[in-house]
Amino acid sequence: MKKLLIYFALLIFLGSCGNSGSGELTGVKNRKRYFQTEPFGMVYIPMGSFTMGLGDQDVPYAQLNNPKTVTTTAFYMDQTEITNNEYRQFVYWVRDSIARRLLGEVKPDLYLISENKKTGETFDPPYLNWVTKLDYNSNEQDIKDALNQMYLPESERFFRRKEIDTRKLYYEYYYVDLKAAARKDFSSGDVKEAGLENRPQGLKDRSVYVRKEVVNVYPDTLVWIHDYVYSFNDPMTEKYFWHPAYDNYPVVGVNWRQANAFCIWRTQLKNSYLAGRKGEAGVSDYRLPTEAEWEFAARGGFDGNPYPWGGPYTRNDKGCFLANFKPLRGNYIDDGGATTVIVAHYPANDYGLYDMSGNVAEWTRSAFNPASYNFTWDMNPDYTYNAKDTDPPAMKRKVIRGGSWKDIAYYLQVSARSFEFQDTAKCFIGFRCIQPYLGRQKDDNPARASHVYN
Repeated sequence: MKKLLIYFALLIFLGSCGNSGSGELTGVKNRKRYFQTEPFGMVYIPMGSFTMGLGDQDVPYAQLNNPKTVTTTAFYMDQTEITNNEYRQFVYWVRDSIARRLLGEVKPDLYLISENKKTGETFDPPYLNWVTKLDYNSNEQDIKDALNQMYLPESERFFRRKEIDTRKLYYEYYYVDLKAAARKDFSSGDVKEAGLENRPQGLKDRSVYVRKEVVNVYPDTLVWIHDYVYSFNDPMTEKYFWHPAYDNYPVVGVNWRQANAFCIWRTQLKNSYLAGRKGEAGVSDYRLPTEAEWEFAARGGFDGNPYPWGGPYTRNDKGCFLANFKPLRGNYIDDGGATTVIVAHYPANDYGLYDMSGNVAEWTRSAFNPASYNFTWDMNPDYTYNAKDTDPPAMKRKVIRGGSWKDIAYYLQVSARSFEFQDTAKCFIGFRCIQPYLGRQKDDNPARASHVYN
C-alpha cells in the first residue's frame, strides 16, 4: 500500500512538471495581452529626436534655450487645453466625495462600503459608495444637518444664496517620490544605495519616498482682477469658470499644484473604472508634460521652425492670424479674440494638437533653471524639483510654454521659455495632460517603420 501511494505521488509530481512547460522556462502562462488604446481626447505623439531650444533670434537675449539635440519616447497628449467643463468634473468629484464622507457618518450603509459581501474582507478606512445617488436638496433632517457643513455660513452668504463653500474643496492624495527612493545616502561614511533599501515593495522608512499632498481644487476666479488691477474684468471674474457660455474655454486660475492634482485624479478615475472589469490592467499615469515633450509635440514634426504650424509667420496665406495672442501693437481683437477663446478655434498642427501657441500658456512638470539644458540628459530630459512651502521662491519656479492671449508673437515660438511660481495662479495659464505610451514605440517615419519589430 505504501509503494502504491509513492507511485501515485510520483505520477502527480511528474504531471505537474509536464503542465508547467516540460521543465523549460516559459514564463507565467495565461497572462492577458495588453493593447494600449488611444485615450479619449488625446492624440499619439511618436518617438523622435529634435533640436530643442532656440530656433530663431533671441530677442530678449536671455540665453535660456541653447540648442541641444534630444530624444523623447512616445506618448499621448490632450488635443486641447483642459477646458472649464473638464476641470469642473474634477471639482464636482471632490465635492461629491466630501459629501459622501459626511453622509457616511449618519448613514454608513448607504454611502460607505466597509466590507466585501462575497469574501467578508473588511475595509479600513471604508470606500465611498458611488452607486447611491446624492440629493443635496433632501428634506431628511439628518442629511441636511450633515451637508450643511459644506455650505457657506449664513453670515457670509450673498442675497441668502445657499452655496458650496469652495474653501473646503480639498483633494488629498499620496504619491511615491521615486527619485527620493533611488537617491544615494551620503549621511554616513559609507555610501549606501538608497535604491536598495528604500524600495516601494518594502521600504524601511516610508517617509523617505512617500509624499502627501492636500490641495484645494477650486480655481482662483479672482485672477482676472489681481493680474490686471486697472482693467474692468469683473464679468470674467463672475462668470468665466461656471457659466455655460465658457464651458469649452481653457480653464485658468489653476496653479501648478492643482494641475498636478488633476492628473493624479484623472489616473485614479480611469483605474477605478478598469478595476471593476476583471483582468483589466491599469493605465499609465496621466501627468504634465516635461518641457522637452511639450516642445517636441508643439513642433508637430517641423523641426527647426519657430511655430507649431511650421512657418516663420503668424498669418496664413489669406492674412488671418494663426493663434490667439497680442498682435501688432496691442490690437488684441485682430486675431479674433480679446482674451481667451474657445479651444480648437485655430487649425491644429500636424500631430493634431490645437492651441500649442497662444490662447493660454501651459504648465509643464519641469522646474525652471536657466542652465538646465546644460546638465539634463539628452534622452527624455527632465529637471524636476518638488519644492516645499518652506523653500525659497527661486526653488518654486516651474516652466510654462506656448505663450498666451496677452503675449507678443515672440512667446508663441515653440522654443520660448518662461516660468511662474508653482503656488501662483494666473488668468493666462492653463494646462494639458500627457500619458506615456507603454510597450514598443510606434514610429511614423515610413523609412524606418519596415525595420521595427512587432
